[in-house]
Amino acid sequence: MSSPSLVTPEESCNLTQMLALRAAVAPDRTFAEVKDANEAWQPITLAAFHAQVNAVARGLVALGIAAGDRVGIMGDTRYEWAVMDFAILAAGAITVPIYPSSSAEQIAWILADAGVTYVATDAPERADAVAAASGLVLDLGALGELDAKGSSVTDEDLAARTANVAPGDLATIIYTSGTTGRPKGAMLSHANFVDHVRNIERDPYFGGIVAGDARLLLFLPLAHVFGRIAMILALSSGAVTCFAPSHKTLAADMATFRPTLLAVVPRVLETVYNKADAAQHGVKKRIFRWAAKVGREYGAARVTGDVGAGLKARHAVADKLVLSKIRHLMGGDMRYVLSGGARLLEDTGNFFEGVGITVLQGYGLTETTAASLGTPEPTRIMGTVGSPIAGTSVALDDDGEILIRGAHLFMGYWNAPDATAAVMRDGWFATGDLGRLEDGAVTLVGRKKEILVLSSGKNVQPAVLEDSMRSHPAIQDTVVVGEGRHFVSALVALDEVMLPSWLDAHQLPAMSVEEASRDSRVRDAVSRAVAMANAHVSRAESIREFRIVPRSFSETREEMTASLKVRRDRVLANYSDVVEEIYAKASPSGV
Repeated sequence: MSSPSLVTPEESCNLTQMLALRAAVAPDRTFAEVKDANEAWQPITLAAFHAQVNAVARGLVALGIAAGDRVGIMGDTRYEWAVMDFAILAAGAITVPIYPSSSAEQIAWILADAGVTYVATDAPERADAVAAASGLVLDLGALGELDAKGSSVTDEDLAARTANVAPGDLATIIYTSGTTGRPKGAMLSHANFVDHVRNIERDPYFGGIVAGDARLLLFLPLAHVFGRIAMILALSSGAVTCFAPSHKTLAADMATFRPTLLAVVPRVLETVYNKADAAQHGVKKRIFRWAAKVGREYGAARVTGDVGAGLKARHAVADKLVLSKIRHLMGGDMRYVLSGGARLLEDTGNFFEGVGITVLQGYGLTETTAASLGTPEPTRIMGTVGSPIAGTSVALDDDGEILIRGAHLFMGYWNAPDATAAVMRDGWFATGDLGRLEDGAVTLVGRKKEILVLSSGKNVQPAVLEDSMRSHPAIQDTVVVGEGRHFVSALVALDEVMLPSWLDAHQLPAMSVEEASRDSRVRDAVSRAVAMANAHVSRAESIREFRIVPRSFSETREEMTASLKVRRDRVLANYSDVVEEIYAKASPSGV
C-alpha cells in the first residue's frame, strides 16, 4: 500500500528555515501558551519564539559549541525544551534528547556513544547525573544567561551556521527506549521532520485535525519521537501548543487550556476511564457502567455509520447523565485524540467515541519519525492502525512483518552500521512488528521477537493475552511466559496508582501492592481477568498458571522503558525463581 508524497523537493528545507518562514509569514500568531506566576495562560507569538531561539543559539555559539556538535536536552515537557531544541539546530548542532527518567548508566552510555558536549537540564538531580557522567551542564530554566553570553555573536555569524545545512542533513539522534539491549541512536534528518509534517498537514484526512483553531495539549516526553513530531506539526500548521510538564497536572491543564487535540499513549485513555469508574459508588457506579456500555455501543456504531434510533435515544440519556461530564473533565472542547506508541484496546476507543471524541490510532517508530499509518475519518476501522499517511509505503513480508519506506525513514543508527543493515531490506525498514492486512487497513498482531514457541512446537503471540489483561483497572501489566515450556503461564503486576481506588470500590481494605499480591480476593479478580483473556485464544495458547508479583514493574529496575513498554527479558530475569516454581509444580503429563 502506498500514499504518494504531497511535498515537492523544491519545498523541502531544514527545521531552522521552517521556523524562520513561519515567523515571517505569521509573526503575531500564537505558537504556545505558558503559565505565569498566577497559573494563567499567557501567549507566546511565533515572532517571540523565533527571537528567543536565535538569542539562545547565539549563546551556544559563544559558549564554543561548533557546527555538528551533539548537544543533549534532559528535561520535562516545557516551553524551554522547544526553545533549546531549535536553538541547538540554529547553531548548526545536533539535538540528542535524553529521557528525564533515565538512569545514571543510561545517561553515561548516551553521552559517550553520541559524543555529547553539553546537556541542558531542568533539575538539580538531573544536572548531577549528567555531571557524574562527564557531561557539561546547561540550565534549561535559565535561558537568559545564554542570551547574555551571545551578545557578541552577530546575526551574520549565526546565519552562517545553517547556510549549508541541507534538508537531508542530520538534525537529531533519538535513542530508542529499547525493550532489549542497549538503546540505539536513530539518526533523523531535517527533512524527516519537515517533509513528514507537511505531508500530514496536506493529507486529505489528517490535515483538518491540526488546522485552524486547533489547540494541542502536549505532555508526552519531548525525548520521545511522538511528542517531538506533535510539537513540530503544531508549529508548522499554526496550532497552539500547551506544554504540560507532568501527568499530575493533566486534569487541571485540560480544564484551563481547553485543548481540541490530545496526543497520548493508550494507557492514558485507559487510566482516564478507570479513574472515572473507580470514583463511582453504589447506584452511581451502576449508572456510570450502563452509560459507559451505551457509549461503547454508540461509538462502535458511529465508526461504522450504523446508529439506530433506539441506540441514539439511549445515548442521549447516557450523555446527559455521564458522558458529557467526561467531556467536561477533558476541557469541553476536545475533538480528537491521537493515540500511538502501543495498541489501543477496541473497547477503550469505542468508549471515547461515545463520549464524542474522535480517537485516531496511529502506528510508527522512532525510525519512521513516528506515525506512518493512521486511522482517518471516514474510513476508520477501530482496532486497526489504519493505512499509509501521505508519503508512506507499507508492505507485509512473507512472515507478516510490517515493512515501511518513505521520506520520513531514518538515516540509520549512530555508530552502528551492522544494526542498520540488519533492519533494512532493499530500501524497506523491517519494523519487527507483525501485522495483518484487511480492507486496506493494518491490524497489529504483535512483536516478531516476542513470539513464544512451546515445547510442542505451538507458536503463541503473547500480545493478545497481555492486552486483554492490561485493560483490568487493578493490573499494571502482564508478561506471558512459555518459550520452550509445555504450557503458557503469566507474571502479573498490579498497578500501584489504581490499586487503592479499585480496592475501595470492591469494599476491600487498603493494602500495599505486596500485600495485595498475596490476598486471595485480589487473586480471584486476577483469575477472572485471566479467564477473559483466555477467551480470545485457543486452549493450547491459554494461560494455565499465573503469579502476581509483589511489586509493580518499574523503570528503575529496567523492567519498563521510558515509554512504558515492558522489557520482557528483564522481567523474566528478575522473577526467574517465580517462573521456575510455576513449572516445577506442573508436569507435562498432567497437561
